[in-house]
Amino acid sequence: MLRSVLTGGVLVILFCGCGSDGKVAAVSGIVTLNGKPTADIAVTFQPIAPEGQNVVGLSASGVTGSDGRYTLKLHGTQTKGATVGKNQVRITGHVEFTDMSEEALNKAKPKVNIPTRYWNDPKLEINVPPSGTSSADFQLTSP
Repeated sequence: MLRSVLTGGVLVILFCGCGSDGKVAAVSGIVTLNGKPTADIAVTFQPIAPEGQNVVGLSASGVTGSDGRYTLKLHGTQTKGATVGKNQVRITGHVEFTDMSEEALNKAKPKVNIPTRYWNDPKLEINVPPSGTSSADFQLTSP
């Protein structure tokens, strides 16, 4: 299951975020889990094309540090920020892959378990303003 989510997420990032004439703005924030800043959480912003348009910007992602803070970078670049406008947000536990063998991928587990609703919820959106934001914060809860 985890492998499917991670593989699907990589494919979304690689193929859905192609080609953009959109603007990019700096985005950072803090992720808490049950009220506590949490490390090793992956946050992904996937631009949503405005109605009547097919072109969207690149997706952006970041991983939280021990203070729960993350800073987004456009996928495949060193450019900090995210595409301006409406973005779907996907949040999951981060897994650092050092071994890409099938066996290692099957055994890979995140250090922190995030409920799948934060990856699958199409209503989890954020509007990235042209001036950017340092308060794209997410308060997650887990039973």
